[in-house]
Amino acid sequence: MKIWKTYVSLLLTLCLLFGSVGIAAAATDTTPGTDKHITILHTNDTHARAAESSPAMGFAKVAGIADKYRSENPNTLLLDAGDAVHGTTFATLVNGESIVKVMNEIGYQAIVPGNHEFNYGSERLIELADMMNFPMLSANVKKKDGTRLFEPYLIKEVDGVKIGIIALTTPETMYKTNPKNVEGLDITDPTAEAKVLVNEIRSKVDVVVVLGHLGQDASSTDTSFKVVKEVPGIDVFIDGHSHTVLQDGLVSDNGTLIASAGEYTNFVGVIDLWVDGGKVTKKQATLIDETEAKDIKPNEKVAALVNSIQKEQEPILKEEVANTAILLDGKREQVRAGETNLGDLLADAIRDVSQADIALTNGGGIRSSIEKGIVTKGDIITVLPFGNQVVTLEVKGSDVLAALENGVASYPEPSGGFPQVSGMTFSIDSSAAKGSRVHSVMIGDKVLDPKATYTLATNDFTAVGGDEYTMFAKYTTSGMYGAMDEALIEYMQKLGAVAIKTDGRIKEAKAPSTETPAPTTPKPEAPKPETPSKPTPGKPAPAKLHVVKSGDSLYSISKKYGTTWQTLQKLNHIKNPHWIYPGQQLKLPAAS
Repeated sequence: MKIWKTYVSLLLTLCLLFGSVGIAAAATDTTPGTDKHITILHTNDTHARAAESSPAMGFAKVAGIADKYRSENPNTLLLDAGDAVHGTTFATLVNGESIVKVMNEIGYQAIVPGNHEFNYGSERLIELADMMNFPMLSANVKKKDGTRLFEPYLIKEVDGVKIGIIALTTPETMYKTNPKNVEGLDITDPTAEAKVLVNEIRSKVDVVVVLGHLGQDASSTDTSFKVVKEVPGIDVFIDGHSHTVLQDGLVSDNGTLIASAGEYTNFVGVIDLWVDGGKVTKKQATLIDETEAKDIKPNEKVAALVNSIQKEQEPILKEEVANTAILLDGKREQVRAGETNLGDLLADAIRDVSQADIALTNGGGIRSSIEKGIVTKGDIITVLPFGNQVVTLEVKGSDVLAALENGVASYPEPSGGFPQVSGMTFSIDSSAAKGSRVHSVMIGDKVLDPKATYTLATNDFTAVGGDEYTMFAKYTTSGMYGAMDEALIEYMQKLGAVAIKTDGRIKEAKAPSTETPAPTTPKPEAPKPETPSKPTPGKPAPAKLHVVKSGDSLYSISKKYGTTWQTLQKLNHIKNPHWIYPGQQLKLPAAS
């Protein structure tokens, strides 16, 4: 049994988080399907991981998997759920054109634009869509006059079976790409669009597939779960955006099969459908990873195309620009939920180049770690693939505080807006309400003054309101200091062999009480009993264990017992704080 199949607790956690939606892990159905067999292969959030680099299989192996399934079942489609044309230097050095060439060669048949498809701007996205041999679809990306930028759906006939493919893009795109990239556009409610379009095509097709870049994050308003709950008549929802791994899919109460294939070509999703008399009689989902695909031959034409593009880019990427004595941590789950040494280094770099008082950059802009040793320009561009610029703003202290509150609103859940900072320190009280979590903010060695003005270095994405840093958008840029990647290179060269460690700029701590206790008259100390007191009849003893119930999370449990989720995680040796399950017994701290 491969390792991802041991992650059943992930599915249980999804059920805990979204039980009200009626989502459950898909059961394996061994009964034979009837009549016509359709296979849908799918990828999502590949982020331009073109070359093989375990566990990423790379595009040549993805093509090889597609070749295998097509040879076994000619009734096979290949779809992508977004975030394909941006993410590594392979794509960014040519503004996404390399990915289009590869996807054309592989033979994709439809894609929905994710938020990162817009990273080169909407005009460039239209150019890329025109280069594709397959349609880019989205029902809810619209111009200000209400007309759609792309076709909303495609009806594909396969062996006499009509398949309607409706595409939906996350509204979070409006702040999860640079807002300038979506100027003149609007991204409307995906659930409302899905209701209209499912009703429109349901009678015209045998199968309804939604290709959505919405995701399943608890912090998101518009999710695949919301759509399938509120829109009956969807047979399959192929999801992207949250990088979720669903080994066997999930099934909603109304019978929709939800599938998602993780990230970075780590998986290819496989959905099998059997259709009889205009109805789906059976459907099932699974994922193929590098272990299961080890005997599948990569497609030679795709491999040659990837290699030729890489060779064209080699002279630029191989240039040695710096050196680090330690691993610089840029893992997605780390930089989006806490301070890391790479986050500190980048924030220091943009503050250094601008000579600003303070610096703040969004953790979601850091896309990779840097291994110990020689650092190439390619390594730096992989970390910072967006081409962002360093800018400064003259910001009121009250808006600095508002920015920090925005960045930690989802904490401890990872968020792309999580702030990596320089020149300041602060603490987070995760038990407090959103908007009131940040305290003990220090600018240098002085307490933050809400009325003072500070020179803030940031990137041009957050400066115009990206990742919901809307408090910055009202300020005029006071300085521009070049590309972030160049600032990072220059700063690393100043440091020599980089050995930066986190230094406690961001801490989790209870907010100090602002209440002054009323004076009391000391009472005489009661004599201590000679024998231990017995528990009062009918009154339970202090809890030492907590049994996980449906709907629990480590965070909610920690609030109940006046502790932190990190304490519970450490005490119970939990590797992933998001993976707990009903019936699990959790030890509580002695003071709880």
